Amino acid sequence: MGREAGIDLLETALADCVAGQSRIVLIEAGTGCGKSALVDLVAERAAATGATVLYAVGAPEEQQVSLGVLRQLVNSEQVFALPRPSDGPGAPSRVEAMQAFCAELRELSLDSPVVLCVDDVQYADRESLQYVQYLARHARTAPVLVVVAGALHAPAQDPAFTTELMRQPHFRRIRLERLTADEVALVRGRPEGAEELHRISGGNPLLLRALVEEAAGQQWTAQADGAAGPPAPGAAGPEPGGPFAQAVATCLRRSGPDGPGLARAVALLGEQASAARVTRLSGLDAAAARRGLAALEAAGLLDGVRFRHPAARAAALEECSPQTLTALHTAAARVLGEDGGPVLAVAGHLLAARTEGGSPDCGPAEVAVLRDAAEELLVRNDAREAARLLELAVRGRGDEHVRRGIRVRLAQITARFDPAAAERQLGALLEAARNGLLDTEQVQPLAGLLLAQGRVADAAGLLPDAVGEPAASPLDTLVDASAAVSERLLQSARLTDATVAPLAQAVRSLICSEHPERAVPWSRNLLEEARRCQAPGWSAVFAALHAEALLRMGDLRGAHAHATAALEALAERGGSFPCAPAAVLIRACTAMGRFTEASRLTDRQVPEGLLTGLYGLAFLRARGLYRLAVNQPHAALADFLEVGRLMEGGRVDRPAFLPWRTDAAEALLRLGEGARAEQLALRQLALPDAQRPWVRGVSLRMRALAGDPKRRAAVLGQAVDALHRSGDRVETARAMAELGRALQADGSPSKGSAMIRSAWNLAKESDATALCREILPDAPLASAAARDRAPAEAGTGTGTGAGGAAKLSSSEQRVATLAAQGLTNREISAKLYLTVSTVEQHLTRVYRKLQITSRGDLPMGLEPVALPAVV
Repeated sequence: MGREAGIDLLETALADCVAGQSRIVLIEAGTGCGKSALVDLVAERAAATGATVLYAVGAPEEQQVSLGVLRQLVNSEQVFALPRPSDGPGAPSRVEAMQAFCAELRELSLDSPVVLCVDDVQYADRESLQYVQYLARHARTAPVLVVVAGALHAPAQDPAFTTELMRQPHFRRIRLERLTADEVALVRGRPEGAEELHRISGGNPLLLRALVEEAAGQQWTAQADGAAGPPAPGAAGPEPGGPFAQAVATCLRRSGPDGPGLARAVALLGEQASAARVTRLSGLDAAAARRGLAALEAAGLLDGVRFRHPAARAAALEECSPQTLTALHTAAARVLGEDGGPVLAVAGHLLAARTEGGSPDCGPAEVAVLRDAAEELLVRNDAREAARLLELAVRGRGDEHVRRGIRVRLAQITARFDPAAAERQLGALLEAARNGLLDTEQVQPLAGLLLAQGRVADAAGLLPDAVGEPAASPLDTLVDASAAVSERLLQSARLTDATVAPLAQAVRSLICSEHPERAVPWSRNLLEEARRCQAPGWSAVFAALHAEALLRMGDLRGAHAHATAALEALAERGGSFPCAPAAVLIRACTAMGRFTEASRLTDRQVPEGLLTGLYGLAFLRARGLYRLAVNQPHAALADFLEVGRLMEGGRVDRPAFLPWRTDAAEALLRLGEGARAEQLALRQLALPDAQRPWVRGVSLRMRALAGDPKRRAAVLGQAVDALHRSGDRVETARAMAELGRALQADGSPSKGSAMIRSAWNLAKESDATALCREILPDAPLASAAARDRAPAEAGTGTGTGAGGAAKLSSSEQRVATLAAQGLTNREISAKLYLTVSTVEQHLTRVYRKLQITSRGDLPMGLEPVALPAVV
């Protein structure tokens, strides 16, 4: 029944009473839904007619006070003394006392109608209810209106009370419904936002008033007339402790003794709530829980077994102590677990119990749930929450072997977002593995984690025991894997905790192979996949590998960008792994002439124990290259020799990964020790890795510089050819510059100059500023704004700049480029499959367009097409 219909019924009953008839009206509504307002309204209107109004309100704290409500009634107007029954001799019996009470009211009604109002009758004491029942039966002919109001579904002191009233012929019942959305609009005087306000408040007038008050204070939204409305999508809504939350708390307190407990159970179970689960969690019997839930729904707080708004749900838990919440979460986990609830929900309650400061008792069943939930979270790429679950699981009761397995899995998951934290967990696991406490299923992922940290020696020490096969060198598998084998793995495997290390190894194998350019797209693809997995730790791994692949190809700018991104992806810079991107960044900065930036990076303190890993070795080598570049050959040599000592001692001496001998040879040359430098270069050439173009190229360059000057040009020619095939543009440019100088020394100044200019151009394309200055110290470098424009050669005609080169056709460009590199017309014809005559014709047109007279005048701004750039 709506409010207006209820008012009409009450006015009719009051008019009948004034006309001399007896009436009984029972008003029922959810807590906060307006029953008290109707009682006050009828009392006010009755008083206006001259009627005698007796008024009382039940209260939970007075429920056990005998005749407490009746005493309020007779005291409200001081109409007569209340006859009180007693067990003493001569005292009236209870029936006699009730007869006397009824007689007094009938006598009072002779002067004016009597309106007796009892609000919150669910809290009235039993004795008072008996008096009201007696009056209803025996005052049918008197002008007495009895108005009783109570909350829907609330437990009554006397279950027969309502039934007895209903038996009377002059009984009327008003069941107030909550406000509709249209009624909400009428109450506010505007339709805007009425639907949302109705949804949040459930049509409960008390909650609605609090909501409107809070909206006005916060200005959630601005209506056209400037009035406050409900929260806009994404805007802040009712706040904890605010008027709405306080109104919710009031409704809960007045919803009966079971209401708050049931509300807490509903709030805690959330999306997993059902009537059965709420009943079990609350500890009530089914009938009491059913009645209590109905009362909460009647008040508009619940829609079934869900709170209508998160703020109401939060208010239900607001007054809970941490100890209470811990107990509730623990019990909720048990209820859901026994009922077959989702493992994520069960695990969430176990974790919440710990978060509240408790220590939930996790037995084998709970540990199994936590592990399963962690795996589900990983499917959703929520590695941090999965790790929190396993941190709780590892503290649970159960088998120590199972606990070690959980620790291995926890380290794997932690590596997704914090490699340094993951590495800190490996020490105890490695010790357990060495003591034979881990089985094969636990050792394999542990070995993968060690490999991902660059600790190949530690990993190799575990794998022979695990797979029954000794390895000659921990790096053999990585370096010797063919490009085809690596690419097959990269094509077939999806990025997971189990495959991240093998996939990273496959990329590194490609970097060390004869086709390092293939590592670039694969590392980029894996980096993108890691980002999709929201795994910053993995992103750092593949960003570092991508940077290393770009560095091997001579793309310094790209290497710098991705190495920086790898470091920025790390939660902290401790442990082994940050040495990998730092090493790439130092080398890139050094080659680009950014010595200040490189210096800051080399100041990083690396614990001695981490230097034996691949990443620590790479960092040492990078520091040595920086020191060599800033003219500190003694310090550089010390770094290179330390790299060699550690690599030989750790059985990871593979020049394809770190060519420490030629690095040391270069430092020795700076110190005037050519014989020792040549010896180191020859030893590196004698190793199997020297069959790889890149290792062969850098080794031949150092042999040429340290060896017989008469053979220098020939050996450098071989080095240029090998490095050209390797794809490393920076090392190719370095070797080309040395070859140009050797050609000049051998009496071929024009050809040597052309080679030097081509080397300078290639170095500049790679942003190798330091090498450019070494090759041609006086050549101007382009400004940042003109970085993509090739510089004009000083001293040549006005047509020799990049603008002049732009006039050339593609065929002329190719011929001119090869001529600038020092190739003869016959060599150009063979390389481009042209006749010698056609080459000569192209060169004639090139000279005319560029306004030059010989190939020695060819500008450095021409594109060296024979040495393609990596995209």
